[in-house]
Amino acid sequence: MLITPSAFRDLVSGRRRGLVAGMLRGLLRLAEIPYGWAVRLRNGRYDRHTAAIHAVDVPVVCVGNLTLGGTGKTPLVEWLARWHVARGLRVAIVSRGYGTRAGVPNDESLELANALPGVPHVQDADRVAAARAAIDRYAAELIVLDDGFQHRRLGRDLDVVLLDASEPFGMEHLFPRGMLREPLESLRRADVVVLSRATLLDDPGRAAVCRRVANLAPRAVWCEVEHRPTALVNQEGERLPLAYLAGRSTAAFCGIGNPAGFRHTLISLGCELTAWREFADHHAYDGNSRESLQTWITEAKAELAVCTRKDLVKLQTVSLGATPLWAIAIELQFLRGRQELESLLEEKAKRGKVG
Repeated sequence: MLITPSAFRDLVSGRRRGLVAGMLRGLLRLAEIPYGWAVRLRNGRYDRHTAAIHAVDVPVVCVGNLTLGGTGKTPLVEWLARWHVARGLRVAIVSRGYGTRAGVPNDESLELANALPGVPHVQDADRVAAARAAIDRYAAELIVLDDGFQHRRLGRDLDVVLLDASEPFGMEHLFPRGMLREPLESLRRADVVVLSRATLLDDPGRAAVCRRVANLAPRAVWCEVEHRPTALVNQEGERLPLAYLAGRSTAAFCGIGNPAGFRHTLISLGCELTAWREFADHHAYDGNSRESLQTWITEAKAELAVCTRKDLVKLQTVSLGATPLWAIAIELQFLRGRQELESLLEEKAKRGKVG
């Protein structure tokens, strides 16, 4: 990997200064222009109904991002699936399956399978085919479409879009100059906008984001959530209280879209970050990277190693070398908007209940 996720963010945000950084941003700005043309052309086809949108026979609740990188989608997908299952609906999750190889589930699928053992997860680049397969194979009465805001070919009954409080508007630029997947005005398609990791902002900061979203998406329900760490967990399901981290020398690593959020969580829990390492999102931990991690952790003389659950499900081990490996368990907590969201979900779910 030529550049870490954090280094890329430092560059496009302007935090990285100097002549070289400025020249790189200029080149990225040039590359942003054709990307923007392509995105607007594609969206225009769907807006004008010249590109077909395929509906399925059950409600589809889509969870997506406006930006690249992690916004905390997986905990919300899990929450939505549990919410509908608790109301007697047969739920299936559909996703593209980024990073899958020869039918092997990717990290997000493994993480969701651990959290939701009774909920099938169908992965296919053709989300329409995946949704139909979920209905045919599993008699699904409702589909949760994971990371589907830009996949407009599959019709949906509700579009839920997450904005990460650490960078809600993607550095104000489309990729590769910024972190936006599509222009900010695309938020007008959203039915619900969720500010994730909302506690990273103070009350005035959250209010400012809310006002801007209200201008971009005036009909959307506004929610605020935090991703609250609850415990340390290992591959065997053992749990330790978060207080165990306090003051202990820790080697932490992750292969996620927004490593800064994970690092902030660790620091807030009082652990002593002896070493820190980032991998690309969806990093595959092969034999070489495992060996490299073991050497790195040993040289750091860390008492324990900590990663995200997304990393843990791929590593499938309780230790790296002689160092125990733990992940941070995260629970979604609503700070604002839950009642309004649930009202929308109740309305949409009525179409799916057949029993």
